[in-house]
This record gives sequence, C-alpha cells and structure tokens, in this order.
Amino acid sequence: MSQTPPSGPTRSTIFGRGSYAEALRIGEILRKETVGGALLVAAAVIALVWANSPASDSYFALRDFKVGYEPWHLELSLGAWAADGLLAIFFFLVGLELKREFVAGDLRQLNKSIVPVAAAFGGVVAPAAIYALINLASPETLRGWAIPTATDIAFAVAVLAIIGSHLPSALRIFLLTLAVVDDLIAISIIAFFYSSDLQVMPLLLALIPLAIYAFLAQKFRYFFGRHTAAAWLILLPLGVVTWALVHASGIHATVAGVLLGFAIPVIRSQAAGGPEAGPGLAEIFEHRFRPISAGIAVPIFAFFSAGVAVGGWEGLGSALADPVALGIIVALVLGKPVGIMGTTWLLTKMSRARLDESFKWIDVFGVAVLAGIGFTVSLLVAELSFGHGSLHDDHAKVGILTASLLAALLATAVLRTRNRQYRAAEEAEKLDADQDGIPDVYQERP
Repeated sequence: MSQTPPSGPTRSTIFGRGSYAEALRIGEILRKETVGGALLVAAAVIALVWANSPASDSYFALRDFKVGYEPWHLELSLGAWAADGLLAIFFFLVGLELKREFVAGDLRQLNKSIVPVAAAFGGVVAPAAIYALINLASPETLRGWAIPTATDIAFAVAVLAIIGSHLPSALRIFLLTLAVVDDLIAISIIAFFYSSDLQVMPLLLALIPLAIYAFLAQKFRYFFGRHTAAAWLILLPLGVVTWALVHASGIHATVAGVLLGFAIPVIRSQAAGGPEAGPGLAEIFEHRFRPISAGIAVPIFAFFSAGVAVGGWEGLGSALADPVALGIIVALVLGKPVGIMGTTWLLTKMSRARLDESFKWIDVFGVAVLAGIGFTVSLLVAELSFGHGSLHDDHAKVGILTASLLAALLATAVLRTRNRQYRAAEEAEKLDADQDGIPDVYQERP
C-alpha cells in the first residue's frame, strides 16, 4: 500500500500513524490493558457463576459485608469499597493519560485531536439518545441514560489483541484515544448528574490536601520520579485524604482520582533536564500504577459488580424484556457505532480531512462496533442510577453484559476478516522487500 501523499492542496489525515515515540508508548499501554482485560473477563465470569450457583448466598454476603470507620462516613460494603475506592485508581490513570495526551502527546495538536474527541462525543450522544427514547415513558428508568455511554478500554483492547494482530497501529491508537476521552466524558457526567446531597464544607476542605499534593508533585517532580517510596509515603496519604473528603462531600469519589491525576506534571522541569531528558512524572507514575489498576483494582471491581442472580432462562428473559436492559443493548451495539462513524464521516465531509491510506472505512466501523463494549464504567453508572442490588440495577447489569458480548462478537466478525487481509498484504510486502533487498521501512523511522 502506497504511503505517498496525494498531490494538490494539503489535506489533514484522520487516524494517521502519529509520531513513532507515541506509537511505542501507546503500544506498551495496550499490552498492559490486554492482560487487564483478560483478568477483567475472568473476574466477571467467576462472579456470574458464583452468583448463580447453590452457594450464591455466600457471594452476596461477601459483597455486602461492611468494613470501615462510620464517623468518617467510611463504613462501606466491600462492593462499595471496590466501586468508590479501587476504581479511583483506575480514574487516576485516566487523569494521567488524558493530561499526557493533551500536554505532550499527539493530541496536543488540534488537527489530530479533533476527530477522536468529536467521535467520542458522538459515541456518547447517540447511545444516550437511543436509551432515552426507549425509556421515555418511564422517568424511573430514564435516570439510567448515561449507562451505555462508556467504552471499557481493557475489555475492548483484550478483544482487539486477540483478533487484530496485523491491524494498522493507527486503529489501536484511535481506540485507546476514543476510550480515554470517553472516560473523561463519563466522569464529567458522574460528577454533574450523579452526585447527591452535596456537602460544601468537605468539598472545600478537600482543596487543601489537593493543593499541597499538586504543589509537592510540581515542585519536587524529579525527587518523586527517582524515589519510589517517597510517592507512597508523602503523596499517597495526601491523595487518600483528598479522596475521603470528596467522598464525604457527596461527589462520587472517583472524581478525586481524576483530579489527582491531573495534578501530576507531565513534562520534566528545566532543573531536571527539560522535556528531552526523559519521561515526566506522569509517565513514570503511569508505569508504576497501571499494573495495579489493570491487574487488581478493575478486576476486583468487576468481581463485585458483575455478579447478578439471573434466575435461569425465565429470569434472563424477564431481564432482557425490561426497557432498561433493552435500551442498554440497543444503545451500545447500535448507538455506539452510529455515533462514532456518523461523527467521523461528517467531519470528513465538512472539512478537508481524509482517511489515512493505510486502512479503510470498514476498519473504522469494526473499531466503532468494538467501542460498544461497555463494562467497568457502565456497571458503575448503573449502580449510581438505580441503587446497588436493586431490580433495575440487576437488569442493567444483564443488559451491559449481553451488549458487551454482542459487540465483541460483531467486532470480531468484522475485524478478523480485515486482519487476515492485512496479514496477507504485509507478508506480500515483506516478500517483495526481501527480493529487492530493501530494508524494513519501520526500522528506519526516527
């Protein structure tokens, strides 16, 4: 496939390769998320089997077991600790990644960020609108409009790793960027629409440890980058206090994770050698904490959140007939690709942007379908919408699991075929290069 740009007026390319350094960094993130996705699926399967087994009472007793200090409003069930506490680690990584992308990544350039950002918004608006239309007659279930708006990056990347070994790297970068922006939108929705009984004093008090945390991280970024223990002994306690106060304020505590992530500097200070001297503190923290998030925090959350007693085939049929589950399934499986593809197509028609020559629109469609895998954040929003363990919450979980499975199967059907074609083309190019004595161009990239 020729990579020579077309002649004539310059046109911006959507989903292009991006910088080589960025591709390497994204590739490393995707490998870690792939392992996390496998653990996520395993935890969810274990929870489902246990919750529908003769020993189901022990699962729900474990999930609802309370521990913590009540005077600080921290006597929570293990399920709530997983959703409010462990998931804050996941959103801390989201904050780090977002800031890294928009400060030092390829997305700091408007022409590269506009498409994935707009596509992410389209992938939020369309599912929300579809769910709202299906549940328009029921104000009680309409509250769950935000459930199908999120993409689970770990789950989606795990599927992509299995079926898409030869797909263009730009598609993988697009999926990750899409999911990261999607997470930002989701956490904004949680903060504005799913916070209750706002307490101003704890919220104002939370600004104090957050400010100290940000000052220390900015002022001594080189010190915390070099000394791992210092971050655990100094920054972590400040982060925990910030999290506890945000939790007490009535705003969902995962918002604290994003704020703490945003407070970490991305670029090295001039005293430490400047941007060219190596990775900044945000990237260092990302390397340190991503295994904890992907390998521990998110799988444990999935274990406590995915367990729902279906009640056999009759119970499954009843759950799927609920407008809540039906709205989620249609919104994720249909709404996500419609929103993402529609927005992307409109941008190409309304501007001088064109699709990168390395792949086709069917590839974008496959990734858009894959973005319909909504799991971690969707389960969280379902609990916030209907209350932990309620009937609508259980039906929402059935809808999320069903939609995620359908999206994964449909994306597999589309992308596996495309992957075979790319593999064949790659082998043919290598054969031609070997015959002509031409070195691999990717090894020549700076």
